[in-house]
Amino acid sequence: MTKPLIIVESPTKAKAIKKYMGSGFQVKASVGHVKDLPVSKLGVDVENHFEPTYQIIKGKKKILDEIFAAAKGSGSVYLATDPDREGEAIAWHLAEEIKGKYKKKSPEIHRVLFHEITPKAVKEAIAKPLKLDKKLFEAQQARRILDRLVGYKISPILWNKVQRGLSAGRVQSVAVRIICEREAAIKAFVPKEYWSIIANLEGSKEPVFEAKLIESEGKKIDIGNKGDAQRAVKSLEKADFILSKITKQERKRHPVPPFTTSKLQQEAARKLGFSAKKTMMFAQQLYEGMEIGDDGIVGLITYMRTDSVRVSDSAVQEVRNYIAEKYGSETLPEQPNYYKNKKGAQDAHEAVRPTNINYPPEYVKSFLDKDQFRLYELIWKRFAASQMNSAVYDQTIFDINADKFLLRATGQVMKFAGFMSVYLEGIDEEAEKDEEENPTLPLLAEGEKLKLNSLAPNQHFTQPPPRFTEASLVKELEEQGIGRPSTYASIMSTIQEKDYVKKEQGKFFPTRLGDIVNELLVQNFPEILDVKFTAQMEEELDEVEEGNRKWNSALDDFYGPFSKTLARAEKQMKNLKAQAIS
Repeated sequence: MTKPLIIVESPTKAKAIKKYMGSGFQVKASVGHVKDLPVSKLGVDVENHFEPTYQIIKGKKKILDEIFAAAKGSGSVYLATDPDREGEAIAWHLAEEIKGKYKKKSPEIHRVLFHEITPKAVKEAIAKPLKLDKKLFEAQQARRILDRLVGYKISPILWNKVQRGLSAGRVQSVAVRIICEREAAIKAFVPKEYWSIIANLEGSKEPVFEAKLIESEGKKIDIGNKGDAQRAVKSLEKADFILSKITKQERKRHPVPPFTTSKLQQEAARKLGFSAKKTMMFAQQLYEGMEIGDDGIVGLITYMRTDSVRVSDSAVQEVRNYIAEKYGSETLPEQPNYYKNKKGAQDAHEAVRPTNINYPPEYVKSFLDKDQFRLYELIWKRFAASQMNSAVYDQTIFDINADKFLLRATGQVMKFAGFMSVYLEGIDEEAEKDEEENPTLPLLAEGEKLKLNSLAPNQHFTQPPPRFTEASLVKELEEQGIGRPSTYASIMSTIQEKDYVKKEQGKFFPTRLGDIVNELLVQNFPEILDVKFTAQMEEELDEVEEGNRKWNSALDDFYGPFSKTLARAEKQMKNLKAQAIS
């Protein structure tokens, strides 16, 4: 009998597994899917419970033959593809092919899940194999068929009515709609003028500071034009400025959880300028393993497709030990920090974290390329900071009376940096501060008369909603329940490749083609393009995975109304084919 066979989906992962498991196992890489729906036709029998027809992907026959040869006479085959729906589908199709090839002499098929590529995790998974998860496979199959029905049924209508080569997608078209509607809101926006007045003041002690006018006669002030601003300035110039109230309070800023997939994509976009596609590519490399000097191949991070913030007890203990030694015991909370998953989160995987906290960024830097290192550093620091104490600062607020007016100055002084000494979360451009802040305020006493150095009336205009960046679009898709974090990278790549949107200076704009196609789809397929409907379909796919719904039942509920909409769209959609689209 030949050696047991382990099948993974990448050569890098295969190399690591071979090293960890030694000469007692064969290891082969399937290089992704080996079977899929056909490219040239629908491949789904809608009249027969949506039975799919799969075929061997072009170029994969040779790989399958190598797997067959390795499996022949082997007592066991361990399918170790990625631990998610996509990986389950790859494993399922491999199992079908192996069983079909050897029938009664088929080796025993096992499913193993590597949540991290480390010797301990790999050996434990092989020692305790699982069965293939039919519900997980069926959820992925339902998603694949659903997307095929939408794409292959709507796209030909677009070819006939607009131009060949266009495509529609259940999720990608909704993403385009979100971008188009944001652009429409920007174009329709009418700016509103408003003014702020900032006073530069001086007390009995340094430093000088700035205070903002906030009230007039006990009511929030709204200065809408230059005339009102000038009148307020004239009144203030005659007034005495009295420090009427000093409020001091200790405030805390708490650390954030380790990364989920979407949060990793958002933060890498904000801080590193990475696209979601680039982030996931480098994360995959870090997960599968890097050559770290004499240590050999090391999987540096846990599996990067997750919406859970859960962390194993052993990893928490390791990072707490590291924090106490590296940053001092004062930075370590008495009890570990625990974070709650958002509603509906799948808890199959841990958060994205380093597999070993004792591989700090500076240790691995020379073994990684620049972008791999930057992403690893982000993940490592976020995880370390998540188990540190909160930052503590003193906030001081000065309320200043000037005749009928009230001005306010706010300042803060950091007392204890805590987790902020390691990591500070980025913010999107729309997350602006509500108030002006001084770095520090002087040590003054209530009742003190202040000297007015200057008054600055500043003109402002309300701003339209910002165009989406990679970070804010990922955030929007997640909040709306559109797609899943593992699909965001491909969504953003596809809508740009199809020329429905373009990205300039990091911002998404719809193209003229994108506007035209979006308008036609919204008019003729309002339900498919509806954000809530798309989110509901994701929930139904989750129900299939949980075993609470039959996969073809979910498709049946969708396809009945969809087929009627298709028939209507074929007749009613505007024919724009004669018009040039530039």
